[in-house]
Amino acid sequence: MSELCFHCGEPLSKTVHYLPILGEERPLCCLGCYAVAQTIVENQLENYYLERSVISPTAPLPSELETLKGYDHPDTQQQFVHREQQLACADLSVAGVSCAACAWLIEKRLVQESAVKQASVNLSNHRLRLVWDDSQTPLSTLLNDLEKLGYKARPFRTDTHANLLKKESRQLLMRLGVAGLGSMQAMMYAGSLYVADDMSLDHRDFLRWVSLLITLPLFFYSAYPFYRSAWFSLKARTLNMDVSVTIALILTFVASIYNTVTSAPDVYYDSVTMFIFFLLAGRFLETQARRKASETANDLIPVLPRLSRRLLDNGQFEDIPITSLHIGDKVLVKAGEVIPCDGLIIEGQSAVSEALLTGEPLPLHKQHGDTVVSGSQNHNSPLIIEVTQSAQSSTLATIHQLISRALSEKPQLAEQADKVAHWFILAILILSLGVYIGWYFVNPSFALLATIAVLVATCPCALSLATPVVLTAATHRLAKEGFLVTRGHVINRIAQATHIVFDKTGTLTTGKLQLVATQALTTHTQQEVLLIASALEQHSEHPIAHAFKVLQAKNLPTVEDIQNQAGLGLSGMIDNKCYKIGHADFALNHLVEAPPSHYLRIWLSCEQQAIAYFDLSDSTRPEAVSTLQLLHRLGLQSVLLSGDHSTAPQQLAKQLGIDTCLGSLLPQQKADYVHQLQQQGAVVIMVGDGVNDAPVLGQAHVSVAMSSGADLAQITADSILLGDRLSALVAARQTACKTQGIIKQNLVWALVYNLAILPPAALGFVPPWLAAIGMSLSSLLVVLNALRV
Repeated sequence: MSELCFHCGEPLSKTVHYLPILGEERPLCCLGCYAVAQTIVENQLENYYLERSVISPTAPLPSELETLKGYDHPDTQQQFVHREQQLACADLSVAGVSCAACAWLIEKRLVQESAVKQASVNLSNHRLRLVWDDSQTPLSTLLNDLEKLGYKARPFRTDTHANLLKKESRQLLMRLGVAGLGSMQAMMYAGSLYVADDMSLDHRDFLRWVSLLITLPLFFYSAYPFYRSAWFSLKARTLNMDVSVTIALILTFVASIYNTVTSAPDVYYDSVTMFIFFLLAGRFLETQARRKASETANDLIPVLPRLSRRLLDNGQFEDIPITSLHIGDKVLVKAGEVIPCDGLIIEGQSAVSEALLTGEPLPLHKQHGDTVVSGSQNHNSPLIIEVTQSAQSSTLATIHQLISRALSEKPQLAEQADKVAHWFILAILILSLGVYIGWYFVNPSFALLATIAVLVATCPCALSLATPVVLTAATHRLAKEGFLVTRGHVINRIAQATHIVFDKTGTLTTGKLQLVATQALTTHTQQEVLLIASALEQHSEHPIAHAFKVLQAKNLPTVEDIQNQAGLGLSGMIDNKCYKIGHADFALNHLVEAPPSHYLRIWLSCEQQAIAYFDLSDSTRPEAVSTLQLLHRLGLQSVLLSGDHSTAPQQLAKQLGIDTCLGSLLPQQKADYVHQLQQQGAVVIMVGDGVNDAPVLGQAHVSVAMSSGADLAQITADSILLGDRLSALVAARQTACKTQGIIKQNLVWALVYNLAILPPAALGFVPPWLAAIGMSLSSLLVVLNALRV
């Protein structure tokens, strides 16, 4: 046994670890060397130990591993990794994804790792969403697993991702160009062989050898993506759609070479070249259409600058990555630049466009003390902004994460289609073998061509594309309308919905409550009760609290033991006395008669004795009436659930034409009512403010939160109304119904086509080149139909 560590060359300690390397058990001095050596072995880089020129603790690791290990560094991961419930989550761009089977293979391989909790590939935009426990497995290991499959994954960034897709598109176009030129030449020679009955054998053989030379670059260069995909699929012990295509190409080409060498009657170089050309043409057009379906996301979400100008203590500025900004830093944003962070303006005034969040195309005037969000455009003048959120927690980063999560979650229909497509390939391979055997005994000359036609014509590309492309197009379309989908089931459920339930304050109304009357009931003065009420409401984010916060009262009393009772009010100790503010049954322990007007009345009590009441007013959102009318026309029944104890909910319901209205409800009572609807078979959409309505939002089939209700990162709703635009609900219902219709059309077409083409292909009526056209057109039709969303 060697007395030195096999990895670093240092003397062995008392505790020796052993690992099989290059066929032998090698001694390692510590757990650190063991972990590095194990990573090298697992990544099939053992030749490193044969090729290294020096053995020491500082010797460089294999270059492949070093490159990927850079993505494990915390500073690097700050740029693209965020946390979800203690797990790491990253969006990655994946090169080499050509079909739904590629996406399935990537997902299947990654989820085999115990550390990976979710791996989902979006076929439309070649993005991988990875959720894993980085304390178990580093990211570099997972990336290297993908490279073994033949797919290169790197951190997603909008601009570099677009360049990646363009590069793949250019490479595919070059292969298509070579295939087009070669197939035309091959068809010219094939035409001569077909029409010339009196051609001598020498001339025939000459044309065949020339056809072989022309076919070689097409077979080895143009068709390379099919072989590569098939090889990695078989290597992973799975089947993808390129396996059947590769088998068909190899069989046809090898048979043609054999017949050329032996001077047998038939060669199929024209079929091989046309086959490759039409497959590439279909894949190129399909790829372009899929790119178009996902490009709206790039238009929707602006690209943040990589650098920002941070203000130093000496008054100078330094350029630093936006990921290095910390809360409290001050940055300079010049006119015409994109604001890199969420922050507070501390110097300057300018026009700022926040169309992403508000939907308002015109710039808003911003000045000292106003808040700005990342991704907004500064138009007129320079601004000094104090950072209030890190880059990973900014508004723009959160929207990125929510959209990515929505696109990564596949509806049940899509998962079923993927499973059917996977087993369909196996069935087609078995059926093709049966077709060959059958034709071999009936007419051997047709056996090969009929088998190839079956392999190609029935490839289930369209079946796997039927759902994901439509959902991608719909998700991005809705985001442009101001309806941000954050969960995969949302579009399907909105189309099925029967009821839509609304909260009142902050949802159907603006939530900007104004204090219109203050009535002191005891010896306390009006100013005193306002100070007490303001002191209590400082500890709440409810719209009622904002009505007191805007008063900006000074010298507020100190509140201790503050308690916030959801849907009821607040209580706290001031000068050893218990004060409560909220609805009458909470503050006074008994109900009182509702105010005669539509005002919302809340009570302030001291030791259960009423000392004041406050009347507040709210205004209805201007688009509420038209939105409710359109939702009714689209087949939804409307319900208003409110915790308001006044007559305001009933008056608002009558004004808006809402079918059912219930007031004076606690948050759990709202959830119970929705549960009752669901037991009766209703599919319920709940629209609320995202925080105060948490129980009922969680109970509904689809929850919709107003973006102004809370910090986006805190919202757990299934979807978000950006800019609080109620009209986006109408767009969501219309788009969801249209999306479901298109998905059904695509699935029906894919199944009907595959079943219809099978008999004529098996009977020899469909030549291979026509089968390739049929398969390509079928996939292209599905993608183009998806673009109608």
